[in-house]
Parts: sequence; structure tokens; C-alpha cells
Amino acid sequence: MGGHIDLTKKSATKKPNRGSPKQFQGLPTRKQILEFIESSDKPAGKREIARAFGVKGQEKIALKALLKDMTDEGVVDLAPGRAFHKMGGVPKVTVLKIVEIDGNEAIAVPERWEAEGIPMPKLRVVEKGRRGALGVGDRILARTEEAGRGWLAHPMKKLSRMGEQVMGVVEKGGNGRFYLKSIDKKSRFDTQIGEVGEAKAGDLVLATVKGSGARSSAKVDEILGDPFVPKAVSMIAIHKFGIPNEMPEAAEAEAAQVSSLPITAEKREDLRHLPIVAIDPRDARDFDDALWAAPDDDPQNRGGFKAIVAIADVSYYVRPGSALDKEALKRGNSVYFPDRVVPMLPHSLSSDKCSLKQDEDRAVMACHLTISASGQVMSWRFARAVARISANVPYEDAQAAMDGELKHEMTEPALKPLWACWKALAKARAKREPLALILPERRITLDEKGRVTGVAARKPLDAHRLVEDFMIAANVAAAEALEAKKAPCIYRAHENPSREKLIALKDYLKTFKIEFAMGQVVKPSTFNNILRKLEARDDADEIRPQIMESVLRSQTQAYYTPTHIGHFGLALGSYGHFTSPIRRYADLLIHRSLVGAHGLEMPKPKLKGVKDLTALSSQESAKLDQTAEAISRTERRAMEAERETVDRYVAAYLSKQVGQIVETRITGVQKFGFFATVEAIGGDGLVPVSTLGRDYYSYDEPSQSLISEDGKTVYRPGMRLELRLAEANPVSGSLRFELPDVHKNAPKFTPGGKRQGKYRAGHRGRPSNIKHKGRKRR
Repeated sequence: MGGHIDLTKKSATKKPNRGSPKQFQGLPTRKQILEFIESSDKPAGKREIARAFGVKGQEKIALKALLKDMTDEGVVDLAPGRAFHKMGGVPKVTVLKIVEIDGNEAIAVPERWEAEGIPMPKLRVVEKGRRGALGVGDRILARTEEAGRGWLAHPMKKLSRMGEQVMGVVEKGGNGRFYLKSIDKKSRFDTQIGEVGEAKAGDLVLATVKGSGARSSAKVDEILGDPFVPKAVSMIAIHKFGIPNEMPEAAEAEAAQVSSLPITAEKREDLRHLPIVAIDPRDARDFDDALWAAPDDDPQNRGGFKAIVAIADVSYYVRPGSALDKEALKRGNSVYFPDRVVPMLPHSLSSDKCSLKQDEDRAVMACHLTISASGQVMSWRFARAVARISANVPYEDAQAAMDGELKHEMTEPALKPLWACWKALAKARAKREPLALILPERRITLDEKGRVTGVAARKPLDAHRLVEDFMIAANVAAAEALEAKKAPCIYRAHENPSREKLIALKDYLKTFKIEFAMGQVVKPSTFNNILRKLEARDDADEIRPQIMESVLRSQTQAYYTPTHIGHFGLALGSYGHFTSPIRRYADLLIHRSLVGAHGLEMPKPKLKGVKDLTALSSQESAKLDQTAEAISRTERRAMEAERETVDRYVAAYLSKQVGQIVETRITGVQKFGFFATVEAIGGDGLVPVSTLGRDYYSYDEPSQSLISEDGKTVYRPGMRLELRLAEANPVSGSLRFELPDVHKNAPKFTPGGKRQGKYRAGHRGRPSNIKHKGRKRR
């Protein structure tokens, strides 16, 4: 039987299979099978693989065994119809379920997904003909293809709907019947419950919905409890997004065992004599990083500094291929909610043994930096060390100490040297000029019972910027340290904005008489210059938020990849995440790669069942592409879950103000109405065009505005106006607003640009230029 074969050779005994460009002879290698599966334009089953490689007779038995091994090892998966596809990928032809509508685009997920540890991918559905023909819950048979970092689905056939499990709240109607109100704010209709079981009005439930439209019916499967009970809000997101919430017993047991691993200075650098401090949020649940800096006594670096960024040495405890490691990869990252954290690692590690707590000896990965007076990192060195954190200092306390408003014992030995070093780093940052967008972060405060007591934007402090700049310096050093050794690296990539998004931004800026040249080389400073020019305008306060949001929308989404791409937003060539291995799997992989590349392996542990090596394994290196894609998806999942949970808390907080007039700002405008957010609090709510009086409105696409027929009334992003809060739903996180007076708050505006169709208020936003059968519109 053949072993390795020449991929360029054609079989001399068989004609090429139609649809396969090459024909091979002999038993293929695993790599060749994967390449064939990925390049085949049709489903690739065992028969197709055997035909493509000319496998005959007894070789078919060996091929069957090889494919079984690859399936068992998680290299490939077997789809319905007995066709293979790459594990973590999507079959060439498969059944998909529509899970959301993003604008006019349907988003689908595979109906069957069994890739353990790999989040389910979302596919953009390319609909031909009439757009919007598919709705949430529809099932389709589709041909799939990978495009860039995402997937596309080309529908072949619409299938009948099967029962779909959804989460919602039971409500009782005036007719005595029960209805299911979805937790999804995009859902516009309630579903009648045919089988309510023991559920009662107000219960949060999981239910199976069958049918569609007016004929749909729900059956309650599981009662989850009262959605308004404190701390239930985050559980809604955990259930909805399928976030792993229960730590497996094997991982917990292993965490308890490795927690006894010794932390001594025998094979580590001893940093316990240095005044190292951890600066974090006051409500932080875990502490990944700590800092130290001092003036450099080297005369060749006059005015410069030495600094240490000490990071929890998680790779010492979480070994490749262990139960802890498998669960960490499955989760990808920790998920943070106002009332809880769903950790990537068991609490015995994440918030105890690995957490850099004050006055406790901790195993750390130390990044030693030499920084010039101008803020340039002149050299770096990585080492495994033992540190004893002198203090855990909240951001607010560190800032108050440096402002002279608070006496703190660490001001002189630690904070002042850190601030001096940071001022040097800030010089380099200003010269590099990364993207400077001020994006407010909402902070939810809860009482001891978990009830929301306040919502406010976090005030940006120099202390935040200090920690961020030290972390960036260490992240760059980690990436460059691995490049120097030609070692594997998971980069944090942020690509340049696409031409299509830049054209859309150019058209939008033009409505404010702001020029944006398309021929220029676009850098972060290009956008910063636009924002700086706003300050000279009288309407700067009004338009600044929407200009920033438009610039943000023009950017691509950052992701993880083993390919060296660069980080556009930070204006950096080499950038990897190194500083948060407690909560990000990407950082753990970089630690492991540094251990192997720079000879930082520790002595073998004397614990039964604990693996010897802490460096990146060969199996991990071979699967970095797949791993990077998986943790990019878990990161997006966490972001969506966290954002939705904050929206629900905001709605719960505002539910006490229903009926009151609130100060808002318009955040987006569509043909059917506009969205507004409560100033300083957040939470988007809709003002339907049907509530804007009896005027006709045109949607002007370039300016993203609704304009009245006489041109005197306009609603566009960024405008501030008073609205009445008509509804605040804590379960879905949705808000709804109304104009307190139809014309009182409507500003005057002379429109420009082409009108895209008229919509009359009071008539559900129906276009006024649609012809009606049998009569003229008057």
C-alpha cells in the first residue's frame, strides 16, 4: 500500500473524477484528505475520497480506518448523508435554521452541530430574487461556502418548520388564553401557548414553538422561574447564547489538584522584594496583571525606565490537553455580567490561586521592559517568577492618590514611578496616533440583593490609560518575542476599513459638509483629524456622538489569527494578547508558546495525572487556525451576551420611569422610525414613524434621516430631544418612546439629497407612493 504520494501526479489507471481537478494513486495522507474535502465542489463521502485517490481493494479498508481515526480525533466530522467535512467547518450541503434578521439579511446556523469545544458558526444567507422571503425559525437546505473569515449560505430549498425551542415569559390575555412573549427584543409577535403545563403568568420558560405566523403554537417544556428575581437577568443571556455555565467535575477536580503545585523561587526569578501593585476596577473578580516601574540607572538610557508587567502564570496550572484545558478552550473566555462572572477556569484558579491578590505569593510570567525617555520599548525579556503583590488598588483610588486627594501607602514607592514611566509611554502613543474614539461604558450598580440601583457611564481616568498603555507594551513585546524565535503566535488582528464602508462614511460625512478624500492612505490619524476638526464647529456637541459612531461602524471587527496582519486601530504591526490568561484562552496560548520558545519550562510536577509540559504542544500548533476561529466566535458570543444583559438591567432601572419625560439622543434612523437612547444611561428604544403625527416622511439614505414632506421637520442621528418613555421591558431589554407633543420638539431642517420614498405617520410607516388596487391615493 502506498504511503506519501506526489500531489501533482495523476492516476495512470483512472480518469479524473468530474468535479475533482486531480486524480491520485494510493492511500492518501491526512493532509491530502483534508485538502480534498475543503477543495471539493460537492459533498465528499468515503466513496468520493476513494475515487479521487484511486483507492481500491484492501486499501479501502485502510481508508475507512483512517477516516474513522480522523473522526474520532476531531479532525473531520461526518455530516448527514455520510459526507465528511473539516471539524469546525460546515458541510458543503446542509440544513440550516434562520435565527435572526440583520437588516435585510438573514442569518442562519447549522441545525446539527456536534463539534465539541467549537462554537456554532453563523452564516449569512444569500437570497436571490425577493429579499426578506425568509424569516426567523425557517429551515432551509443550503449550499455553503467559506468566504474570508465567515460563511455564506446559498438556499436550495425551503423546508417545513420543525419545533423550535425558544425562551420567553408566560402572559395571560384578556381572553383567558396564555401567550409566550419572547425575550428577544427583535420579536414583534407573541405566540399562543397550546400546552402551558404547570407554568403560570409571569414565569420564564423554555418552550417549543411549532408552525408559523397566526398558526404557530407553543408548548412549555421547562419552567426557569421568575425573570424579575434579582440575578435572573444574566441567566437569560446564559440560556439564550448557550454559554457553558456548569464546570465539569473533572475540571474542578483537576483545578483542586493543581492548586497544590509549589510556588517557590527555586526555579523562578524572585520579585517579592519589589513594590508591585495591581490596579483594577473596584468590583474586579480576578486580578490578571500587576505593574512595577523605576528610573533606569543605565547611563545609556538617561531619563528612561525599567518596568515589569507581571501576569498570572496560568500555563503552570493549565496543561495542554488536560481536562482544564479542554474546558477552557470550549469556553474561550470568561463572560462578565453585572451580577456574576462565568469564568473560563474554575473559581479555585480564576479567583484564587491564579489571581494576583495582595500579600500572597503568586506564580507570574514577568515581562521585563526597558523604556526610553521618549516611550520607546528598547528591549524586553520574559521570565517565570514569583511575586508578592504589595497592594490591589482600585482605579479611582490610584487616581485620587496621584491627584493629591487621597493618602495611600503605595503612592511614593509604586504609583509615582508608574505615572512617570507612563508619561513616557504616552509620548510614544501620541506619536503613533492610534484611533481615538471615546466610547462610553455603562456601569450597573446592584444592592446586596442583586437589585439594580443605578446606571451610569464610567468616567475615563488617567489610571485607566496608564494600565492600558503598559498592557499594550507587554502585548507587543510578547508578539515580537515569538517572532524573534519564529515561534507560533496568536495575533490580535484588526484590518483596515473596507472600501465599501469608507464610501458609506464619505457619503454620511458629506451631509455635515465634512470632506473625506477616498484617494488617501487611510490611517487611524485620518479619522482622528476628522474628530479634531469638529471642535471648531458650533454644533460640535450635537454631532460629535454620531460622527464617532459612524467612524466606529466603518471599522472592521478585531479577531484572533495565527497570521501576521497587524492592528489598524492601535497603529501597531505586531500585537498579541498576553496580559489576561485567566479570562482569555488566546493569552494562555501565547504564554505556552513563550515557554517553549524561550526555554521557560518548569520541573516536572509530582502530582498524579498532571501533565509534565506547559509549553505549546505540537497538536496545538497544528490547529492554531481552527483554535483562533473558535475563540473569535466565543468572544463575539460573550460580547453579545454581556451587551444584552446590560440592556436588560437598564430597562429594569428605567421601568420605574415609564410615563415620564426623559432626555434622549437619536442613535439611528430607519424607514420605519428612529431609535433613541436615554442620555448618560443608555438603552435603545424605538419611536415608530406611525407615532410622528399625520405628516409624510421621506427616508434620506445619505444623511440617514427622516424628513417631513414640507422639509421643515427632520429626525437624524445625534439629535437630542425630550421623549416620553412609553415602555421598558426588563425581560427583552427593549424600550419604546413617544413624542410628548408631535410638533413641539421637531427641529427645523432644509433637506438635501435624493428622497428614498415617503412614509406617512399614523399609517404604520406604509410608503405613500405605493399604488392601491381599485382606487387612487388622495
